[in-house]
Amino acid sequence: MTSAKEIIYDESKILTLSSLEHIRLRPGMYIGRLGNGSHPSDGIYVLLKEIVDNSIDEFIMGFGKRIDIRIENGIVNIRDFGRGIPLGKVVECVSIINTGAKYNDEVFQFSVGLNGVGTKAVNALSEQFEVTSFRDKKLLSAKFKSGELKTAPEANETNESNGTKIRFTPDTKLFPNYSYDLGTIRKQLWNYAYLNRKLTITLNGEKFKSENGLLDLMQEEVGDANLYDIVHCQNGQLEMALTHTERYGEEYFSYVNGHHTHDGGTHLSAFREGILKGVNQFFNSSFDGPDIRDGIVGAVAIKVKDPVFESQTKNKLGNSDLRSWLMPVV
Repeated sequence: MTSAKEIIYDESKILTLSSLEHIRLRPGMYIGRLGNGSHPSDGIYVLLKEIVDNSIDEFIMGFGKRIDIRIENGIVNIRDFGRGIPLGKVVECVSIINTGAKYNDEVFQFSVGLNGVGTKAVNALSEQFEVTSFRDKKLLSAKFKSGELKTAPEANETNESNGTKIRFTPDTKLFPNYSYDLGTIRKQLWNYAYLNRKLTITLNGEKFKSENGLLDLMQEEVGDANLYDIVHCQNGQLEMALTHTERYGEEYFSYVNGHHTHDGGTHLSAFREGILKGVNQFFNSSFDGPDIRDGIVGAVAIKVKDPVFESQTKNKLGNSDLRSWLMPVV
């Protein structure tokens, strides 16, 4: 074993990695855990989500009402019908970090993608990655291997509708013996459907679509266990639903810009506080939180122009300015 004194620390030990090399070396910074698909938080589901998020952003901006997903033998195909990546920037948008249109409020106002990282991480962590953009009867396609461009971008004429198609295979060096659990993905897709009413998502031909947003989510979650009709309302950038059941404790589902924030954050805190304050004001009383919220099942979804998440996986919102407007509205 080499002792610390024998290790030479000089200029030769200083490394400069490309962005995609860094993603491959430190994947946990970008997608959280790796795993093999046995846990809902495993990286292969994050890869899928990063691509679908881009398609959802297109829908939120009013482009494309359908997203088609096909998963066979570990290979993922995702096709949306949004605007399509501008053909002259297809390669850059999937391979050069901090490149994208999410910095432009005119193009994307309520995007969950913020840092121009997501698609590049999928590219870097995939054995094979292919992107095709369809725009105005033209298409451009490019293929990558572990983030490196393998075929020169090829432009052709097409009769296909505008949009983007991504095909990728997670790298088995990073995700050994992985397999996608379709049950886990179905749950993910229903969340997208509840948060994006009228959007149709298909998974291997199975359709996911919601007409009533969070009301549908709550009805699915509580069944006949609600003690009174589910309260459901939408007010500008806020949609919320809640009811009480015979269950113990509190159960919440929280979302930002169509993204499920598993660990909640400031929007969920303001939601819980708003419920308590509303009940206390109505009854001119001073109940404690557990008095009001025990047995509650609630859902809150907000749209924020500049969301601040605690990590690239976006599981918890940190915008401190939300409370001042969100809590009174609740």
